Amino acid sequence: MTPLWLPVRVYLEDTDAQGVVYNASYFRFMERARTEWLRARNVDHGAANTEHGIAFVLTAIEAQFLAPGRLGDMLAVAAGLGECTGARAVFAQQVRRDSRDGELLVEGRAEVACIDSASGKARRWPENIFERLNG
Repeated sequence: MTPLWLPVRVYLEDTDAQGVVYNASYFRFMERARTEWLRARNVDHGAANTEHGIAFVLTAIEAQFLAPGRLGDMLAVAAGLGECTGARAVFAQQVRRDSRDGELLVEGRAEVACIDSASGKARRWPENIFERLNG
């Protein structure tokens, strides 16, 4: 599925003492891109909880760090749905320097599950959300 590209500026808070992007910062950037991907499909975390009693939880994440981002860089962070089943969605993600055609810094994969907000147990996506995810 077509990825959403989110521009992200690297600030001092995102880096270590040498001005290199700290690895955990990439996970925050990728989370933002996944959230914006959902918003672009009219899926909001808060509304999903209020209207359907569900939450989205990260169950697995992996990343290959290929090159360092640095203080002041402009990054392009991508999120695209790889697959979506009954209670799980898998996102393919990238972080590139400058633009979607720029140097590949990080390649990642994130698995997200649908859970019942009250019980914390896995449950199927509500039909209208499942349709929006699979677009």
